[in-house]
Amino acid sequence: MSAAKTTGRIRITQVKSVIGAPADQKATVRALGLKRINHTVEQDDTPTVRGMVFKVKHLVSVEQV
Repeated sequence: MSAAKTTGRIRITQVKSVIGAPADQKATVRALGLKRINHTVEQDDTPTVRGMVFKVKHLVSVEQV
């Protein structure tokens, strides 16, 4: 048995522009790996990623994979 718990994955899609958003929110969107509107990335479903998504929840959509 492995020590690390395997978590699911989530698919994050940028649905709104970061133009006019505060610098910390722009940086969070970039840190998630998003580059433009309708760009989609898959990330591990961890508390860290969930916190980042919560911070920019008005700019992204999230779905379980």
